[in-house]
Amino acid sequence: MEAQHTVGAATPAIIVRPPSYVERLDVAGLFPKPQPLEVELGAGDGSFFAQWAALNPGVNFLGVERLLGRLRKIERKSRRLGLANARALRLEAGYFAEYLLPQESVSAFHIYFPDPWPKRKHRANRLVNARFTELIRAALLVDGLVYLRTDDADYFAQMTEVFHANPRFVPVPTPERLAAVLTDFERGFNAEGIPTQRAAYRRAR
Repeated sequence: MEAQHTVGAATPAIIVRPPSYVERLDVAGLFPKPQPLEVELGAGDGSFFAQWAALNPGVNFLGVERLLGRLRKIERKSRRLGLANARALRLEAGYFAEYLLPQESVSAFHIYFPDPWPKRKHRANRLVNARFTELIRAALLVDGLVYLRTDDADYFAQMTEVFHANPRFVPVPTPERLAAVLTDFERGFNAEGIPTQRAAYRRAR
């Protein structure tokens, strides 16, 4: 049985299951107190997620990940750090952004090292495309932010192209404090001499 709990269960849980997969989620109800919400789409094993949540106790963090094994790692790391502001949900990132996130509910998105689908015939499977920028825009608060990282130069070019083409986004620098918090993938790539490519955008009015 999956180690998931229905939202609103008596026992607080890190891994949560929404009451519906076709209606907007009450994201505020996932957490013990109302705070700004940041979402990591494709949270992996939680190596960034848990660090960043621990550094920012005044923010609620929701990690979205498709693989249950990775979710359990997020749960272990979050419990080890005693994170009351961390929750994780098992779902495909694009579906979650399109169908479950309420409009103008998120202060920041983190999208780090998504699958690059390097073969040309598979590139339609990439998460970040022109349509995705509109899904992100709808979920972001005005002046909300989206942070991107990848090691794949071709995918980075696509990411920046589609966000630059959307007039509702303005490029901004990635804060040094945020850039210093690395994922495990990133540490491995950097150790091999593969640089991280970063971009950030603010939702304009």
